[in-house]
Amino acid sequence: MEKLYAAHPFAREILNRLKGAGHRAVIVGGAVRDALLTSRSGKRYAPEDVDIATSAPPKEVRRLFPDRKVLTVGESFGVVVVVAPDGRGYEVATFRTEEGYADGRRPDRVRWGALEEDVRRRDFTVNGLAATPEGEVIDLVGGLSDLADRIIRTIGDPERRFSEDYLRMLRAVRFSCQLDFEIEEETRAAIRRHAAKIEEISCERVRDELLRILATPRSHQGILLLSELELLPHVLPEIEALKGVPQSPEYHPEGDVFTHTLLALEVADLLDFDPLVKLAVLFHDVGKPEALARAGGEHMGGHEVVGARITEEALRRLRFPTRQIGRVCFLVSQHMRLGRLPEMGIGKQVRLLSTGEQEEAAQEDFVRRFPAFSDLLRLFICDAEASAHRASAWLPLLSHVVRLLTHVRRVQGLRRARQLISGDDLLAMGEPPGPRLGRVLSEVHERILAGEIETRKQALELAERLLKGQR
Repeated sequence: MEKLYAAHPFAREILNRLKGAGHRAVIVGGAVRDALLTSRSGKRYAPEDVDIATSAPPKEVRRLFPDRKVLTVGESFGVVVVVAPDGRGYEVATFRTEEGYADGRRPDRVRWGALEEDVRRRDFTVNGLAATPEGEVIDLVGGLSDLADRIIRTIGDPERRFSEDYLRMLRAVRFSCQLDFEIEEETRAAIRRHAAKIEEISCERVRDELLRILATPRSHQGILLLSELELLPHVLPEIEALKGVPQSPEYHPEGDVFTHTLLALEVADLLDFDPLVKLAVLFHDVGKPEALARAGGEHMGGHEVVGARITEEALRRLRFPTRQIGRVCFLVSQHMRLGRLPEMGIGKQVRLLSTGEQEEAAQEDFVRRFPAFSDLLRLFICDAEASAHRASAWLPLLSHVVRLLTHVRRVQGLRRARQLISGDDLLAMGEPPGPRLGRVLSEVHERILAGEIETRKQALELAERLLKGQR
């Protein structure tokens, strides 16, 4: 508790005010679960969120904190958020029971109750633990036993728990990946029976839970678990379609596209990559089934282009923000091109490297300066490590990129090319707007990026020659 209060001093203040006014107040959920796990493992305990449950109704909580901002968005469900002096919000929920879930998410009726009733409406036993302000653990649902046995089990009847909120099926998978726990068999069976019901949950909530699974260190196990529990066809049918799609044994001795994808995702887990990079790893070969069918089973050429389209459709369905869709689709569409980087013209190499370049960052800070290209390298490493190529593919590429960076520092990259000559210069030469202007400008920029042109005069002279030749 002292470690919890050190990280969240205002949590002690909330508990003390509630207790001082004669109300029962406890810490519930993840903060208690993680405190017990870390005390057993010896790992560092640093709770991000602290949730408090109390016998005090919302109106009384507001009365006890006249000096603090209190958010009342969930007050009808007994939940308010007390804002600490440092700006962090602490959820304070009144002990309650819930009845009826017509929409499979929100209770139709809420009634204030006791702690014993409150914990029994929660999702899983390991999340149903509570602790007093002094640190005494209150276990009314068998959470301590399941914590010791490393098991995810619903509180009470799994059929009832999942029918209250079908998103809990995805949460079971997430907690299994996050904690490295097994899902108990009756809970598994109930998920399989209700799997199709996940389609009744809003795309935004499904998206957020998928990202939380990808943020765990075992997201590859999460995707496999979604498949085993028959959730994958309803959540990510595009990934389900990768099962049984054959690949060349010479390059992919690991097996079909689904197996390769999970192995690549496992590499991303081991390297602790960003959830959106993991999302790109998950979708990087999603175009292979369609590409193979188009080619009559002969090859999968162009699967990255097909894959980018399928990825965009899937992420739009899941309501991902436009910027995140663009980031993931770029990685999917370009992942094959990176392997051919040394064979490309030097100007094209610089263009690919400079995609999404953050010019305010120092060139020495490679990841911040070239975030899109950095992500592309991460995806390439995962893809190679999950195939027969492994380090023989990505290690020489990294050496080449180091040399490419040296070249970029010399020619000063795309910004320098645009400074030497722009479309306005070609308009001034009498060239009307159109595709021809764009082609000429692109050719001149390519020569600048290749280091063949170093001055504005040379750039203008080349542009004039090209325009005359094209006319």
